[in-house]
Amino acid sequence: MGERFVVVPVGPCNGELEPPDTVFSDPAPENEGAADGVVAGQRDPNTAVPILEYSREPNKYGDGLRKESSPFINNTDNDKAISYDGKNMALFEEEMDSNPMVSSLLNKLANYTNLTQGAQEHEEADEEEAGPKKKAVKSPQMGTFMGVYLPCLQNILGVILFLRLTWIVGTAGIVESLAIVVMCCSCTMLTAISMSAIATNGVVPAGGSYYMISRSLGPEFGGAVGLCFYLGTTFAGSMYILGTIEILLTYIVPQAAIFVAEKKEDEPAALLNNMRVYGTCCLTLMSLVVFVGVKYVNKLALVFLACVVLSILAIYAGVIKTAFDPPDFPVCLLGNRTLQNLNFDKCLKTEEVGNQTVGTALWALFCGGSRALNASCNEYFVLNNVTVIQGIPGLTSGVISDNMWSDYGPLGMLVEKPRQPAVLAADTSQDVYLPYVVNDIASFFTLLVGIYFPSVTGIMAGSNRSGDLRDAQKSIPIGTILAIATTTFIYLTSVVLFGACIDTVLLRDKFGDSVKRNLVIGTLSWPSPWVIVIGSFFSCCGAGLQSLTGAPRLLQAIARDGIVPFLAVFGHGKANGEPTWALLLSGGICEIGILIASLDAVAPILSMFFLMCYLFVNLACAVQTLLRTPNWRPRFKYYHWALSFLGMSLCLSLMFISSWYYAIVAMVIAGLIYKYIEYRGAEKEWGDGIRGLSLNAARYALIRLEEAPPHTKNWRPQMLVLLNVDTDLAVKHPRLLSLTTQLKAGKGLTIVGNVLEGTYLTKDSEAKTAEQNIKSSMAAERTKGFCHVVVSSNLRDGFSHLIQSAGLGGMKHNTVLMAWPGTWKQSNDPASWKNFIETVRETTATHHALLVAKNVDSFPGNLERLGEGTIDVWWVVHDGGMLMLLPFLLRQHKVWRKCKMRIFTVAQMDDNSIQMKKDLQMFLYHLRLDAEVEVVEMHDSDISAFTYEKTLVMEQRSQMLKQMQLSRNEREREAQLIHDRNTASHAALSDAAAGVHMTWTKEKLFTERHRGREANANVAVRDLFNMKPNQSNVRRMHTAVKLNEVVVNKSQGAHLVLLNMPGPPRNRGGDENYMEFLEVLLEGLNRVLLVRGGGREVITIYS
Repeated sequence: MGERFVVVPVGPCNGELEPPDTVFSDPAPENEGAADGVVAGQRDPNTAVPILEYSREPNKYGDGLRKESSPFINNTDNDKAISYDGKNMALFEEEMDSNPMVSSLLNKLANYTNLTQGAQEHEEADEEEAGPKKKAVKSPQMGTFMGVYLPCLQNILGVILFLRLTWIVGTAGIVESLAIVVMCCSCTMLTAISMSAIATNGVVPAGGSYYMISRSLGPEFGGAVGLCFYLGTTFAGSMYILGTIEILLTYIVPQAAIFVAEKKEDEPAALLNNMRVYGTCCLTLMSLVVFVGVKYVNKLALVFLACVVLSILAIYAGVIKTAFDPPDFPVCLLGNRTLQNLNFDKCLKTEEVGNQTVGTALWALFCGGSRALNASCNEYFVLNNVTVIQGIPGLTSGVISDNMWSDYGPLGMLVEKPRQPAVLAADTSQDVYLPYVVNDIASFFTLLVGIYFPSVTGIMAGSNRSGDLRDAQKSIPIGTILAIATTTFIYLTSVVLFGACIDTVLLRDKFGDSVKRNLVIGTLSWPSPWVIVIGSFFSCCGAGLQSLTGAPRLLQAIARDGIVPFLAVFGHGKANGEPTWALLLSGGICEIGILIASLDAVAPILSMFFLMCYLFVNLACAVQTLLRTPNWRPRFKYYHWALSFLGMSLCLSLMFISSWYYAIVAMVIAGLIYKYIEYRGAEKEWGDGIRGLSLNAARYALIRLEEAPPHTKNWRPQMLVLLNVDTDLAVKHPRLLSLTTQLKAGKGLTIVGNVLEGTYLTKDSEAKTAEQNIKSSMAAERTKGFCHVVVSSNLRDGFSHLIQSAGLGGMKHNTVLMAWPGTWKQSNDPASWKNFIETVRETTATHHALLVAKNVDSFPGNLERLGEGTIDVWWVVHDGGMLMLLPFLLRQHKVWRKCKMRIFTVAQMDDNSIQMKKDLQMFLYHLRLDAEVEVVEMHDSDISAFTYEKTLVMEQRSQMLKQMQLSRNEREREAQLIHDRNTASHAALSDAAAGVHMTWTKEKLFTERHRGREANANVAVRDLFNMKPNQSNVRRMHTAVKLNEVVVNKSQGAHLVLLNMPGPPRNRGGDENYMEFLEVLLEGLNRVLLVRGGGREVITIYS
């Protein structure tokens, strides 16, 4: 193409544009940016500004060269070139070399062994923070110790340490208990490393972990995990309240119980009912405290923390004291069985009273309530003696060897001392009613993991306070990791010290029944068990208040983000921002945990939700690290994606270890929330990592796609739909989008393209409007895909650019869909049908398939359901199997599901039509397609007078159009000539010195012009009536007429007719005749889809 640049001067911006008299050249100035000595930015506004104008010769399309042989259709196999001189198929004769007649190809197609196999298969904004803003602290002064370390310490240490750790050590043994502690603490340490990286990668406002996850993984994951974390925090409140009530009713005021068991076997049920009643009262009281004065809760936090620290110090002091002065807590054994000593003081069967031997209170318990020595007693009681052992033998006693290994058992199993002599009784049926210490639940390793894990949660406390810290990016990592290290040390040493100091039977006594209902960990403390009892009571109270304070604020943060619409009401609160409605919901959920009433049953539930939250914190850090997003610049440098993945794996493992069914329920809840947010369309763009992951996955897939073209088995139409819009920029043919949806069923690529004439600088707003209208039409027609509006200097170039450049990498279209220009005959502008023909030529040159829908507005919409009818396929030439594949794809959609498929092919005089039908049926059988087959015979016949006349009329019309075009051009030239002559005459009159007189007058000009026009018109009319039609055109018209007769005869009542589309002539002089041929071919048919293959096989018989 020839290209040149010219400089056009633009005059002053005063609204008057003067034609340029001179074309400026563009010499390269010595100084870049300055021209003609004028410095950029100081140019005189009234001087002409030279503009570079780009000029190029018109593009040349369809160079008439023979199409290259396709690597996908090896159908000639070096056969001789097909020499064809018949009349019936003249319309397709120019393409016979690349697209052979079906009749000559069916034998090979029936076997279908000539495809290249083994091709590689490939795999397929505004940030609006509406979270609850903390009141701005003018100068946050909290450092690492007060702002992060102590809050984390307070949240981590709590109810499980005081109420269950001794029982876990006794049941699992020291070795397995250490394994549980190491697993859980490793999980939180790895999570803390990931959390530190996220928390130091920018400011973390209110919402804490929810904010971190949602901004790292997107609104769907953020909402799902945020709500799981909220549920975990709420159930943690239930656990702390249950712990408070257990301490109150078991160790402080047991006489306050409302439900008292008459029999020993009813004690568990009575305890649960007491927990429900007192727990509900406690929850109501705590909720009122939070509602009325949350500031007092925050002020009392240090008091509660002091209780925890003092309790732990009392434990260590007691451990040291046991080394030289063990406390006196006797445990009574009958044989090797541990006894509850609630109803007796002396561990004796009999005693001497006034020189008389009588039974003790213990005797009465085993002998039906009688102290008489001749009373009938329990067999085991008779056979075994009672012994007294020290519950806390001390650090140097060597009891650690008895506590090394686990001793799991079912519900109701008796707590027995190993290596203690005992005689077994034959009848054990009454044991459940006797005062033995028994397991209140079945115990096993995974259960203990679920019960213990809540004791290591609370690591987010520091990140939640980031707004109050002097240097959050320094304090959060140091404070959190130090707090986890401290608590891990406390738990590990506690496990070892409990096992070294306390006897195994007392460790396995969950409620201290063998030491007169003393808190087991309290028996070890110094100076008094009450230090631990009171300390743990206030610790549990404080933790419960903290949970009821934090959970509603977390819910409020999620609600105000607007990603879960039904939670919007919980974003509101009191005038000061306190989340009233969220507090009510939190109280209701907390009541569910209290109604469960068992601390051991509630702990695994909240373990699930916390583990899921920690899992996604690790995932967020790993994704951000691996994606290497530019914004990922944490100040905390001691992280690695492998550590995050290890933490994530550990969280997932712990979920299923502790309770697989709770893990599934938690995942289902998170999945439902995720799908709900996705369904409602979370209109948030937070630059999240999942979106970055999608971009990376898309890039990887696109690169893989370009490695090789898709195999025939994977081929599906990837559509480029060429749409037109009207003057109001509304879509002209929305049914074209319906047809796309029915062909695609949401699969594969769809690009909807449109071209506006002009320049983008002047048409940008119109382009955006057109794009919006097209997207609305796509949504209405349920077309999933992309929209692309191009502004070009002319429509032809615009469509060319779309066909060449739409798509990206390997994800490009292979099929072009457009509407038939139905008004091409009525249009005065030939550009409409010329653009159509050039588009056909271009799709052929680019090896794209082409679908042209005639009468597209009559095609069914997506909501219509066609009744029983047929989709008729007229297979004239083979071009890759598109005609076979399209009806199959259409019938997958419910609009066309009831339609049957019929295939017609055309036989010549010398073809064996019976064999052709058998071959075609075999071919369809191999293709797994159900269709009726019919071979239509087209006999050679003389060209009719009708065909001859129709061809003559077509050529006369074409000639007239050319003359009209010529006359229009002539009128334009005459107008320019008159203008030039008038200009010259004015110049001559003004120049008197020249003395030149006009010899050419206007009258003379008009006379000569009319004389010439009349002569030309007479010649033109005489030529029109003396024309003889071109023989090639006659043969093509004969094909169109005969084929149309056959198609109309067979398929006039079909719901849809698919027909091979003949290619345009290589000689552009016959373009208007080509449109006439197609009109004749389609005459009398309603819905027609003209199909033109892309030069490759698209359907295969292979699996």
